[in-house]
Amino acid sequence: MAVQQIFVNLPVKDLQKTKAFFSELGFEFNQKFTDDNAACLIIGEHIFAMLLREEFFKTFTPKTISDAKKNTEVLLALQVESKEEVNEMIEKAIASGGTEPREAQDHGWMFGRSFEDIDGHIWEVFFMDEKNMPKQ
Repeated sequence: MAVQQIFVNLPVKDLQKTKAFFSELGFEFNQKFTDDNAACLIIGEHIFAMLLREEFFKTFTPKTISDAKKNTEVLLALQVESKEEVNEMIEKAIASGGTEPREAQDHGWMFGRSFEDIDGHIWEVFFMDEKNMPKQ
């Protein structure tokens, strides 16, 4: 089996505000999969997050939707090309209404920070230099 793409589905309270938040971070949306109920956030060439209005999200599962501001179900990790890009994205997230839930993590070969989006979902943004990774 070879997975060709990934679409992570996340419930959001206000789709327009959520789209504005991620637009401020420099992300774009695939309009083919975007309407009044959902927005397809383009993360990478084959990586997407479907941001679904909570009422629409509920049509996909009989389970209760977790309140991401109180509970963590998933951590979304995004690898970028430099420490500067990590810092840039976190600063944009904070300026756009997000928060930084913990301090930066610097392991020398890997540097990461995180932000909570306006719905409370946690996004880990990190730079990793594998050639300098400690040998085990």
